[in-house]
Amino acid sequence: MPDQENHPGYDVIGDVHGHADALTDLLTEMDYVERDGVWAHPERQAIFVGDLIDRGPKQVESVRIARAMVEAGSAQIVLGNHEFNAVAYATTDGQGDFLRPHVEENDRSRKNRHQHKEFIGEVGFGTQEHCEMIEWFETIPLWLDLGGLRVVHACWSSDDIEYLRSLVGENNNLTDELVVTSSNSTHPSYAAVETILKGPEIPLGDLHYHDKENHFRDKARIRWWDESATSLSTAAMIPGGTIILDADGEPASLPDDPIAEEHRFQFDSDVPVIFGHYWWSAEQGITSDRALCVDFSIAKEGELVAYRWDGEQALSEDKIARAG
Repeated sequence: MPDQENHPGYDVIGDVHGHADALTDLLTEMDYVERDGVWAHPERQAIFVGDLIDRGPKQVESVRIARAMVEAGSAQIVLGNHEFNAVAYATTDGQGDFLRPHVEENDRSRKNRHQHKEFIGEVGFGTQEHCEMIEWFETIPLWLDLGGLRVVHACWSSDDIEYLRSLVGENNNLTDELVVTSSNSTHPSYAAVETILKGPEIPLGDLHYHDKENHFRDKARIRWWDESATSLSTAAMIPGGTIILDADGEPASLPDDPIAEEHRFQFDSDVPVIFGHYWWSAEQGITSDRALCVDFSIAKEGELVAYRWDGEQALSEDKIARAG
């Protein structure tokens, strides 16, 4: 890539989740043109924040579009947690068991299998196309540091990225060993990969809630980009309309007490970060002028957007592009 002074501009595209038609509409709106099966801009480069698959109607086509762009040099991409899950679902531990269970052993495996079944239904498990996609997913970097801009799927965690540098491949991508160790909840790489691909979470103490799919939750995602979010009530991201319950099953509120030191997250990137994953919306405004979410919930009847970065240090809402 050219140096930042002569930068062509990046268009950072949110989680696609199989919505290929919305993707081509967005690319068209941003003046990308398809030639010989590859979408490209004459002056700019797209960046996908991951999660091309699961949930949407055209998952294989979404992967095909993004992969063709990446291989032609008209786009870059970072790994999403759904691509990681797809790799783990297709990979064994060396003893014949898959790293992601194919049977519903517990609440978590039931959720993973449910989210992934449409992708498997479309591509077919173990087919040549499926194997080729999994191999490509394994080449995708977990983060991009582009000098004046950083891109990651869920959270830019300097400590976790530094820890993973000696474990990733030449492209900051998954290795066979890292896939195995980061699928093991007792291994240190598990927590590092979870933070980068799914974001940090905080325990709710004696409190809990059930998400939209009725899964029990005693932890919550946090607003890691928000330095003012210093208490559980300001940091925890609880879906709207959710009833929080105490240990007796009675409605409760999140406390305003400061978060304990061991559960605090220090966002320390000195350049802007763009990420996805968090089911954001236009009504919520931008997350921050230093760390901006471009996942505007296309898979939940939201919209697919991109941030058109031109070298600025302060990210701005008016740089968000939408399909026409």
